[in-house]
Parts: sequence; structure tokens; C-alpha cells
Amino acid sequence: MAAAQPWLTHPDPLTRQVARAYAQGAFLMDNGDGVQFYSVEERAIVPLTEEGGLHVARRLRRDLRHFTYRVDTNFGAVLAGCRGLLPGSPPRDGEWISDDLTAIYGHLHDTGLAHSFEAYRDGELAGGVLGLALGGAFIAESKFHRVTNGSKAALIGLAGHLHALGFTLLDAQIQNPHLQTLGVYEIGADEYTRRLQAALNTDATL
Repeated sequence: MAAAQPWLTHPDPLTRQVARAYAQGAFLMDNGDGVQFYSVEERAIVPLTEEGGLHVARRLRRDLRHFTYRVDTNFGAVLAGCRGLLPGSPPRDGEWISDDLTAIYGHLHDTGLAHSFEAYRDGELAGGVLGLALGGAFIAESKFHRVTNGSKAALIGLAGHLHALGFTLLDAQIQNPHLQTLGVYEIGADEYTRRLQAALNTDATL
């Protein structure tokens, strides 16, 4: 894990703890019993390119021309959007990003482990993805939209951005019908471990 090693030995205890857990395939959630690490048997993987399986429908492709992208310029707003608390973002059914987890994400952003990828339309924040970057792996925690296709634009834009920077893994954690329309697919725990370890050894920086 040479590329991820700085995070695994980070001087900040919380950053180091989270990085080590994510390097083993865990992720953070708060299901009402406090912030804990979780794992699942099947992981949802986002292809980084259309050649690799990313699906961009014709109508969506036309709409993507209206979006621009930024990284880490509006982390707080993206985090609020993922909680359903940003004006214009749909309310969430349940709030697994609790106040405590929000504080953790903010801390991890301050230390450089957590990031926001932001999609803008007409100069306004339209959608975004919240996640952690570790080596050549980006683990997407949550996404949101404020306009039609805002979250899809953010995820597709993120995939292209990561590919250009040499990342090899974009992990969306848990599959859903919305993700499936973009070509997101599931892999088992053993395959995920193999891909994650390879990504952790990849020298890439967001």
C-alpha cells in the first residue's frame, strides 16, 4: 500500500483510524446507534470510462454540456446536500449522515482525506458527490442533486476526472436502480478486496 501509506500513518488519530478501516473495505454510517464502520458483501463499482462500461444515455449526454465541475470548493454545501438540508435538494428518507458523522467528515476534509466533487449549472451548485480518496481509490459516500441530472452529472464528471488523474477504482458502495442506469455493477467481497488493494498501491492524487 505504498501510495496509501501516508494516510495509514497519518499523525491525526481519527484520520489514521478511518484510512486504515477504509483500506480494509469498511465505510462509515450512522444508522441511529452512533457512527460505526460497516461493510457489505457486494460493492457497487462505477466504470471510469464509457469503454469500461459507463453508460451515458443520449439525452443525458446532451444535458451534460451545460455542467461545469470543481473539486473541494464547496465541501460544506455538498455535505448539506447529501443530508437533504441544502435548499433545493430533496429531503432524505432517514439521515444516516448524522450530526456526529457530519463533524467527522468535516474533520477528514480538513486533513485532506474527504473531498467534494461539485457539478455547477449556470454558476449554481447543481449536484455533487462526497467521498474519500485513498491511493488510487475514491470511495463515494453519498451524492445529491438540486436540478435534474445534477447527481448523474457529478458522478459522470467524477469518473472522468478520476480516470484522467490515474485513479483505478470508483466505489459507490451500495447498488441502486439510479446507479444501474449509469452502468454501475456489483462485485463480490474477494474481487473488491483485490481491486481495492491494487488501487491503494496506485500513485494518484485528487
